[in-house]
Amino acid sequence: MAHPLVGALRQGLLGLDLSLDATAQARLLDYMDLIAKWNKVYNLTAVRDTQEMLTHHVLDSLAVVAPLRRELAKLQRAEDALPRLVLSGITPLPAAASAPRYRLLDVGAGAGLPGVVIAITCPEVSVTCVDTVAKKAAFVQQAAVSLRLPNLRGLHARVETLTDPFDVVCSRAFASLLDFTSWSAPALAQHGVWLAMKGKHPDAEIQALPQSVNVFHVEPLTVPGLGAERCIVWMRG
Repeated sequence: MAHPLVGALRQGLLGLDLSLDATAQARLLDYMDLIAKWNKVYNLTAVRDTQEMLTHHVLDSLAVVAPLRRELAKLQRAEDALPRLVLSGITPLPAAASAPRYRLLDVGAGAGLPGVVIAITCPEVSVTCVDTVAKKAAFVQQAAVSLRLPNLRGLHARVETLTDPFDVVCSRAFASLLDFTSWSAPALAQHGVWLAMKGKHPDAEIQALPQSVNVFHVEPLTVPGLGAERCIVWMRG
């Protein structure tokens, strides 16, 4: 029997102009079911209605996939011009064709939004979801096993303690831009980028950033079925 939200997901993907294969779509729906199951015991998210979960969480997270792929393509072009070790100081990932090429850190990931969605849709990205709440990190670990995602892991830690460099450090409704960049700066690779998902254009938060943080693009997003403003604030250190 087909999942009751398979049609709504496909419509959302059309609205985002995002193409995903059947396996990725099935994993997104299984991920939603897993959240619903864990929500019965743990308070992973306040959203309980499945249609609302699809719009407010899954499609909202999917809206960053195309912009993320664009930025990773830029990084790849830079890597083609310079050796990876010179560019970012990162020990290269294994050269196997199936191995993830980039590292992404999702800060304050909660139930894994957008980190798990990115791991499902971008197998070329190794995703670490860090959260200070142990049950949320454990949920992401369970999602990695249940959804068969070797490029995903949950980590119970404070982001300030992480020093391994990541190509992309992202957050969704985590903290102010100042706190987000300050706390996660040690985890950002030399030529990495910050991806901060926000609602309305955060003018005041941008003004509060130090000169050491460069906002190079504020990108508006349109989420199908969501009547609210969304944007990505792209930054470099």
